[in-house]
Amino acid sequence: MQKHPRRVHSVLANCLVLLLVLAAIPSLAAEKARLRVDDYQIEAELTPHLHQISARAKVKFTALQDLSVAIFELHNDLRVRRVLDERNQPLSAERVTQDSTIRVPLPSGLAKDASTTLTFEYEGELETADDSPVPGLKLAYIGDDTSYLLYAGRWFPVSGYGLNRFTANIAITVPAHMIVIGSGKSTVSDSPPSTKPNTNGLPTKTYTFAYTRPSFPGTIIAGIFEEYKSDEAGMDLHVYFKPDHEKFAPEYTTTAVQEFTYFITLYGTPLSQKLNVVELPGDTVPYAWAPEIAALAGPSITEKTNYRLLANAIAHQWWGVSVSPATKDDWWLVDGFSRYSEAMYVENAAGPAGLEEAVKDMSVGALAYDTVPLSSASKLDPFSTEFQSLVTDKGAMILHMLRWVMGEDKYNKTMREFAETYQGKSASMSDFQTIAEKYYGDQLTWFFSQWLDSTGAPEFKVKYTTYRLGASAKNQSPKEEKTPGFRVTGEIMQDLDLFRMPVDLRIDTDGKTEDKKIEVVGTQSPFTVETFGRPRHIVLDPDHHVLTNSSDVKLRSSILRGQAMQQQGDLSGALAEFNKALDQNKNSSLAHYRIAEIFFLQRNYQAAANSYRSSINGNGEPRWTEVWSHIQLGKIFDITGQRERAINEYRQAVQTNDDTFGALEEARKYMQKAYERPKNKE
Repeated sequence: MQKHPRRVHSVLANCLVLLLVLAAIPSLAAEKARLRVDDYQIEAELTPHLHQISARAKVKFTALQDLSVAIFELHNDLRVRRVLDERNQPLSAERVTQDSTIRVPLPSGLAKDASTTLTFEYEGELETADDSPVPGLKLAYIGDDTSYLLYAGRWFPVSGYGLNRFTANIAITVPAHMIVIGSGKSTVSDSPPSTKPNTNGLPTKTYTFAYTRPSFPGTIIAGIFEEYKSDEAGMDLHVYFKPDHEKFAPEYTTTAVQEFTYFITLYGTPLSQKLNVVELPGDTVPYAWAPEIAALAGPSITEKTNYRLLANAIAHQWWGVSVSPATKDDWWLVDGFSRYSEAMYVENAAGPAGLEEAVKDMSVGALAYDTVPLSSASKLDPFSTEFQSLVTDKGAMILHMLRWVMGEDKYNKTMREFAETYQGKSASMSDFQTIAEKYYGDQLTWFFSQWLDSTGAPEFKVKYTTYRLGASAKNQSPKEEKTPGFRVTGEIMQDLDLFRMPVDLRIDTDGKTEDKKIEVVGTQSPFTVETFGRPRHIVLDPDHHVLTNSSDVKLRSSILRGQAMQQQGDLSGALAEFNKALDQNKNSSLAHYRIAEIFFLQRNYQAAANSYRSSINGNGEPRWTEVWSHIQLGKIFDITGQRERAINEYRQAVQTNDDTFGALEEARKYMQKAYERPKNKE
C-alpha cells in the first residue's frame, strides 16, 4: 500500500480510525462473570532484542459463584510453564487458543464469596500480531526501540476486561538505558545483569509501579524517550516523546494542561492529578489510555497539535479510569462520554463552529451501523465497528442531545455529580439516568428509551405557509403600531411514529431572526409562529442539537463504511459503498476521491485518473481533496512516464496553497524527484 493514504485523512477518516482502534478490545463474555480479580502482583523481565518476556503473576480473585474452574484470558504467544495454588502446589492448566484463554481446574473448588490466589509463571515472544487477541492488530510488542504491553493485549492473565476493577503491583526489569512508564507510585532500582542466554550480561533496571485504588493499571510502555515535565496548575505532568518529536513536547504539554484543567472544571478532580503523555509506535493503536497514562501513536504527533485525539485520551481519566461500565451494555458510559468530552473541549477551544463539525462527525458514526439498540450492545461482537460506532458516537450524541433537553446548567451538574458519586466505581445506565432526572426535575424515560432502546433517527421535512397580518402591536413600539406583521403556519414531518424531542425552529426575516422551540411528537407536528419582519427562510434544528438523518449523513456514512472495508482489505466492498455515496451526491469530491484511491491501489491508473479529475471538478468538499488529487495525478503521470505532465500537476497542487496533511511538502518533493511506485504490491 502506498504511503499517502495513511497521511491523507479528513476528520471523518480520523473518526474511522478511532472506531477501528477502539474496537480492538478483548471479547467480553456474554455470560455473567464467575470470578472477580482483586489484585495482581506481577514481576516481568523484558529482553527487547529477542522480543522476549518472562513473567510471574500472582492473581488474587474472589468467586462470584461456586467455582470449579478459573478462566483467564492470556495472549496466545505466551506459554504457561506452570500454575501454582496459594500453597505453591502445582495445578494443571489448559490452553484454549480459540479464545486466548487459560483454564485452571480447582481440585477443591471455591465457594461463592471465597478468595484464593493463583500464581502463573509464563514466557514467550511478543513480536507480531499473528496471535494477537485482535487478529492483525499489535497490542503487545517487545522491541529494542519501544516495548508496549497494553492492557488490551492480555500480557498477563485477565478476567472481565474493562469491567473488573483491580489493584496491582507491577515490577518490570529492562535494559538500563530504557525508561518504563506505568500506572501508580513508581520506584526504580538497579538490578543485577540478566543471566539469560544471549543477553550479553547488560546492566538492567527494575521499575516498580504500585497502584492501590481499583481501576485498570495494566498498561506498560518502555523505551528510549526524551522526558518533558510540568507542574503547572497543580499537575504532575510528564511528556515522553521520541527524540525526533521532542520539539513538539512543549506545545503538547501546554495543551495537556489546558485539557486536563478544563475537564476538572466539568467533572471535578480525577483519581490522580499525575499524567504521563507517552508516544507509541505507529504500528499499533492511534491512542491508548490507562490510569495516569494518555498514549498517542507517533504519526499523530506533528507540529499541528492533535488536540482532539489528546483530549479524548485524557478524558478517559474520568470515563474509564475513574468511572467504568457495570456491564458491556453500559460501555457507552466510557467511550461515548470521552468522545463527547472531546467535543466539548473542541467547543471551548474553537467555538461553536468547532462543536458543529464534531457533532457532524459523531452523527455520521452514530448512524453508520445503527442496526441494534445501544442498550443491547452486548449482542454485537466487540471487535466490530458496529459495536464501537454505537458506544462511541451514538453514546456521544446522546449526551449532546441530553445537554440540549436539560439545559447547560442542569446538564453540567448532572455530569459532575455522576463523576463524583461513582468515582472509583462501576456504574450503570440507570445510575446515570437517576442523577439526570434529579436535576431535570422530571422523568426522562421517554428520552433514554428513544435513544437507547430504539434504532434510527428522524429525517425532518418542513412545509409552511406565510400570512400577512393586519396592524399588530406585538413587539412593536408606538411608532410601529401600524406596521403589519406576519404569521407562519406549518408542519414538521418525519417518519418515526414514536419520536418525541424538542426541536429549534429558526425563521430568518427582513428584521430580526425569530427562534422558537417546537415539541415534535409523532410523524406530524404543527406549529405557528408570528414574526415582525417578512419571513425569508426557515431552518429546523440550525444548531444541530438533535441526531437526524439526511442525504449528507447518508453519503458520509457510506464513505465511513467504505473506509472501514478498505482498512480491512475488502476493496470491492469499499468500492460498492463509495458508489452508494455517489448515488446520494454525484458531485461529491470526497466520494470520487475515495473511489480513485481504490483504483490507485489496484493499479488501474486510467480509472484512478478519471476519478481524481472528477474529485477536482466536484463540490470541493472537503477542500483538501483538490490538492491531494493533483498530487495523486502527478504520481500517476510519473508512473506512466509522463514527467512534464506530472510536474504540472505537482505545480497546480502547490498553487492551491493548501497544506493539509503536509500536502505542499509532498508536492515539492516530487517536483524535485519523480515518484516511484513501490516494487512490491502491498
